[in-house]
Amino acid sequence: MRELNYYPPPMNEFNFKKRALVMGVLNVTPDSFFDGGKYVSVARAVEQALAMQEAGADIIDIGGESTRPGAPPVSIDDELNRIIPVIEAIRAHSNVRSETGSKIKTEIKISVDTSKADVMRLAVAAGANIINDVRALSEEGALDAAVELGVPVCLMHMQGDPVDMQDKPQYGSVVDEVLAYLLKKVNVCVNAGMEKDQIWIDPGFGFGKSLAHNLSLLKHLKKFADTGFPVLAGLSRKSMLGAILDIPVEERLAGSLALANIAVMNGASIIRAHDVKETVHVVKVCAALNNSN
Repeated sequence: MRELNYYPPPMNEFNFKKRALVMGVLNVTPDSFFDGGKYVSVARAVEQALAMQEAGADIIDIGGESTRPGAPPVSIDDELNRIIPVIEAIRAHSNVRSETGSKIKTEIKISVDTSKADVMRLAVAAGANIINDVRALSEEGALDAAVELGVPVCLMHMQGDPVDMQDKPQYGSVVDEVLAYLLKKVNVCVNAGMEKDQIWIDPGFGFGKSLAHNLSLLKHLKKFADTGFPVLAGLSRKSMLGAILDIPVEERLAGSLALANIAVMNGASIIRAHDVKETVHVVKVCAALNNSN
């Protein structure tokens, strides 16, 4: 396993009051549902990260294990070999110029999309600032690692595992059950020593949910925001749009922007998106309305 012996400088607090933040998706995997295989080389991944930053992303979310429906697990070594060189390379670009001649700084915040404790530790050592865990720190050692690292953590709800999560998911009341799960996880984290202001929550759209479940969660997203924890909404190009619009993933931009708009207007603080420039426009328009008299 790789060993690193440095840590990133402390980051300023996140400001969710001005507008929702945009988290750009950077999957360095061969099999993610939309961008799988596009950014498996370090050079292409860094190029995309810099492009998303220039487009207005507040966070780059780097994942080395696909969690699409039916995705198989990957080994720790494979995940580390995919993401650590990318994080290091992004941090190494201290002062480069874009094609337009403008300078791009790489102080952008980086989140690591992982459930593995060792990956969390080494990713933060390489320069990541946030842990984004679809399993809400349920894997062995993950909670201890997150508390130890002291960085913001996003806790997501998922029914089942990626391999089987979409095999007829069932709930009595999806909103109440997902919210109760996340608040229980919050309590576990706080009792373990994590600061409350370091915790974000994510209802997990598409992770063990039917179309009806996803729509209900989106319609009642304000209940999650009313907890006081920043809410992350990951809706970009997901299969719920395919079910609604009967179109392939490549044609789901407009639908993704519509969902982002609805999420922000219902209290989402972070929008996770593949299409950064367009999503930044959406959150800025929503912010203008929300901040108006």
